[in-house]
Amino acid sequence: MFRIEELRKRLLFTVSLLFVYRIGIYITTPGVDRAAMQAVMGGKGGGLLGLFNVLSGGGLEQLSIFALGIMPYVSSSIIFQLLGVVIPALEKLQKEGEAGRKKITQYTRYGTIALSLVQGTGIALFLEHQNEGGMVVVPEDVRGWGFRFMTVVTLTAGTAFIMWLGEQITEQGIGNGISLIIFAGIVARIPDALARQIQLAHSGNGGGLQPLDIILLAAVMFATIWVVCYVERANRRIPVQYAKRVVGRKQFGGHSTHLPLKVNSSGVIPPIFASSLLVFPATIAGIKGLGFIKTLSDAMQQNRWLYDSLYVVGIILFTYFYTAVTFNPVDVADNMKKNGGYIPGIRPGKKTAEYIDLVLSRITFGGALYLAAVCVLPSIIISYFPSVDFQFGGTALLIVVGVALDTVQQIEGHLITRHYEGFTGTRGPRIRGRRQVQSFAASS
Repeated sequence: MFRIEELRKRLLFTVSLLFVYRIGIYITTPGVDRAAMQAVMGGKGGGLLGLFNVLSGGGLEQLSIFALGIMPYVSSSIIFQLLGVVIPALEKLQKEGEAGRKKITQYTRYGTIALSLVQGTGIALFLEHQNEGGMVVVPEDVRGWGFRFMTVVTLTAGTAFIMWLGEQITEQGIGNGISLIIFAGIVARIPDALARQIQLAHSGNGGGLQPLDIILLAAVMFATIWVVCYVERANRRIPVQYAKRVVGRKQFGGHSTHLPLKVNSSGVIPPIFASSLLVFPATIAGIKGLGFIKTLSDAMQQNRWLYDSLYVVGIILFTYFYTAVTFNPVDVADNMKKNGGYIPGIRPGKKTAEYIDLVLSRITFGGALYLAAVCVLPSIIISYFPSVDFQFGGTALLIVVGVALDTVQQIEGHLITRHYEGFTGTRGPRIRGRRQVQSFAASS
């Protein structure tokens, strides 16, 4: 892939912008104590703050200008995607092709700034009341509206800059820029987690991990990655036949194709929704110290049967909900009918929509079970190996493997396109054809 100049430039451009993003993670927000915040995250980082810190690439723990990460943009995108179902104007924009997509992208940017302002204000107020072991995150003489204003502006500008980096990677680099930024933040924390695990094992507090245990853990890890790769690429292909149509002297249609339905069409959204909802009481209890919320959070600690059971139920429910919102069988059936397509043995129109909905419901159940199994796997590992310092949950694993697969697929697409044009010589006949037309026009 480095032999192709265009692809090489795209790869170097992508790596360069990701490097800029990682440098920004270590630029601290003015007026805060990074060491104190790291101590706070060590004591409270297991709840919503921990999930937020992982998705921001460690920016919250470092109290960097990128502490909000790219999550406001992701949240804004999801909000407008859901609003497209209930607001006719947005639904119309979604169906207008490239022009409509640009409009929605612009609205998403405005939504990102609005969410960043709200979340930045919440973080500024949160930081002023945090201390751990006698260390305060924000000194007394710094607190006030001046600090809050500076923090909100800094974090909002940081998120806007990350959003711009992601869009530049998407346009001029390789892969989805927003996904690659999240991917880079998660992967960058893996070496530190491995070093911490090795240090824990050598310190004598590792619980005596035997070589057989390490081999078993490695086998489980590679098996899980294989399953994720297999299911993320799995789809149910519904055969579609197009009727023949004669327009003038030309014949259209008459060919067979298929409608691919992904087993996991909702991606990592259901685990993020479910985990955020479940760890929210623990986070509120840690911040406010409310009695009844503290009791609820104690009963729903991570890696316990109640938390895991609710987590599985939440993932299944959110998988069906998000799939129903983002995929409309009625629209698919109508588009097939307009273009003369039909499923063999199924009447076009309403019957086709019902059949697609039935198939989608069945494979969505399998996809939901797959997501739930991957996401509760860390709890199972910790229950059998308490000494394992497991830093990444199933959500992070799904993001890392999914983004890696998509990026490799885009690189492969560039390679296939390059070789396809080189082998068939399609450029030559097109150029010669244009020259023949021009010479004929000049002679006439």
